[in-house]
Amino acid sequence: MTRRAFAFAALLCATIFMAGCQTTGAGTASTLSGDVTATLSWRSTSGSSGDMTATLNNGVSYSGPYFQITRETRVDDVRPLWTGWVTRYGRWQYWGPEPVGGEWPRFVTHYSGRVLANLAAGDGTHMRCRFHLEHPSSGMAGGGIGQCQLPSGRDIDAVFPRQ
Repeated sequence: MTRRAFAFAALLCATIFMAGCQTTGAGTASTLSGDVTATLSWRSTSGSSGDMTATLNNGVSYSGPYFQITRETRVDDVRPLWTGWVTRYGRWQYWGPEPVGGEWPRFVTHYSGRVLANLAAGDGTHMRCRFHLEHPSSGMAGGGIGQCQLPSGRDIDAVFPRQ
């Protein structure tokens, strides 16, 4: 094998490896009335986490991490979910203040097979999301449905098709 052929083969293998590790997808969201809509896109950086962006129909964009909760999830892994959420935003029916001590195992058990996200806009406001995966073993690529809460407290329903 020539040096050039070896380099090409190595590059091809690296590209295939990276493509296998990263997946991307998109979904949509809207309020029941349809006055607020969003395009949501995600990029997996590992099997159970990644980055998500939500762009609302008013042009405001939120981005941040998402996490798929599994039995192996640890509190330190998902601590960014609570960044920016203080009492002034009120409680969300899907999760309250950061779980501590004995609450953590219940949190993980309840949210296993789900994805949680905390997205921030440039002005410091946050949008939080939770999705129930259709095929949890496939991660976000398996599709799912859920809701996101806007800083105003309004919820928008989201759908991610299977990739």
